[in-house]
Amino acid sequence: MVVDLKSLRTDVWVDWCPGCGNFGILNATQRAIVELGIEPNKIVIVSGIGCSGKTPHFINVNGVHTLHGRAIPFATGIKIANPELTVIVHGGDGDLLGIGAGHFVALGRRNLDITVVMHNNGVYGLTKGQASPTLFRGEQTKALPKPNIQDAVNPIALALASGYTFVARTYSLNIKHYVETLKMAIQHKGSAFIDVLQPCVVYNDIYTKDFFKERIYVLEEDGWDPVVEPGTPMETIEEKINNAIQKSLEWGDKIPIGIFYMNKAVPEFGERLNTLIDNYTLIPPAKQPIAREDGKPIITNQDFRELFSRYIIRRR
Repeated sequence: MVVDLKSLRTDVWVDWCPGCGNFGILNATQRAIVELGIEPNKIVIVSGIGCSGKTPHFINVNGVHTLHGRAIPFATGIKIANPELTVIVHGGDGDLLGIGAGHFVALGRRNLDITVVMHNNGVYGLTKGQASPTLFRGEQTKALPKPNIQDAVNPIALALASGYTFVARTYSLNIKHYVETLKMAIQHKGSAFIDVLQPCVVYNDIYTKDFFKERIYVLEEDGWDPVVEPGTPMETIEEKINNAIQKSLEWGDKIPIGIFYMNKAVPEFGERLNTLIDNYTLIPPAKQPIAREDGKPIITNQDFRELFSRYIIRRR
């Protein structure tokens, strides 16, 4: 099947605000899928609530628009049920690092082969500009009556501490850089996180297009080496993680984008499941038969009764 940009566009009206950074994210995501040649029926895009939550409506692949903060657990179930699928989560900084923060950490611990794309604009855009977890304390965007009084979450550092084996940042208006970053994240075997800086032209008058244009630089242009190969000594791994955290603290005159950390040596969650469940990789849940040729279920009510009877707590 030939996959091109035209075939990936749906007939749903893209109703983001004119100039929103989400347009760049949408366009670059479609381009990455085309360049990787992934068949639409082999990819699933999962989103939560917020402006970013509309993304699955605009890309002609399998899509699931889920609950606020719950995109990652939905994506986890999809990937575990059918490991052959390419699963990408699109979520906002409020969705993923606010109500969804616990799930964000859990995915890093598991190293399940899912790519998380965070639309990071520092505000809750859909609900009219409240401060999100990535807005720094003391900053006052146009929708806030007073400066923000909470400290910001560092998405890169949190991803590193949680165990993500691919951690990157890109910029929504640098389409070429975003496309290459997303392609690498999808091809990486393990939990991948991309922090996508994006202007919110309506509610965030601090982090504007001009703000980022003056400050962004690409890590790889400075000879940066984020890769951990199998067999790398632990001291070297710890050094690369520490260096990545230090780079993530740069936010002022210079803001880095690029691959902060990529560890190829950590076993993916599916491999770990295979040590507990015989033939999980060969026959994952989505491929297991649930009925005979005559349509009758393979597992009967009697089978369930016998199974559950082992775990019934009998009270006197």
